[in-house]
Amino acid sequence: MNAHQFSTEEIAAVYKVIRERRDMRHFHDAPLEEGQLERFIRAAHMAPSVGFMQPWRFLRISDPNLRKAIQVHVEEERIATADALGERSSEFMRIKVEGILSCAEVLIVGLTDYREKYIFGRRTMPEMDLASASCAIQNMWLAARAEGIGLGWVSLFDPARLREICHMPVGSQPIAILCLGHVKEFYPAPMLEMEAWDQRKAISDIVYENVWGAAESN
Repeated sequence: MNAHQFSTEEIAAVYKVIRERRDMRHFHDAPLEEGQLERFIRAAHMAPSVGFMQPWRFLRISDPNLRKAIQVHVEEERIATADALGERSSEFMRIKVEGILSCAEVLIVGLTDYREKYIFGRRTMPEMDLASASCAIQNMWLAARAEGIGLGWVSLFDPARLREICHMPVGSQPIAILCLGHVKEFYPAPMLEMEAWDQRKAISDIVYENVWGAAESN
């Protein structure tokens, strides 16, 4: 027995929320409970970050006109993405990619400006600010799922254009549009898997031992 581990029930709950987290696209617009969004943001803000730089910033979109402008831009990028996909274009266009106008809350997640002053852990890998912010988003995702709230991460946008739409400062970088809200049900499997876009790789295909590409020995 490890003296530091959680109870059996708590451990099971952690693995359950990881297993049942979904990237949601279908919402209804009932508001979140009082304090719920704040809890999710606090969960995100507890994420680890390289050099403790905490590069994440959250912009809540409460203006309906601004939300619509964001959705229009995402739709433009969806069409451009379809054009770039060639033979899979029509297949892609059948997939719902966002719920910006139907969800309860929209958050823009951005990397703060003046990140270049953080050297600890970023001298050779400056992209670790993005990795850190991704951990914050995952924290929020799991917290929302635990409370029965759906979250969808939308990445179909031009960062420079979204920064302009949202009047973000020069040097900042939007990395995600998050849609949060109530859902009728959670997808039984990842939506893109259900749509036959792709499937989850086997563990044996992603774990190597000592040599890249060499399967882990038993």
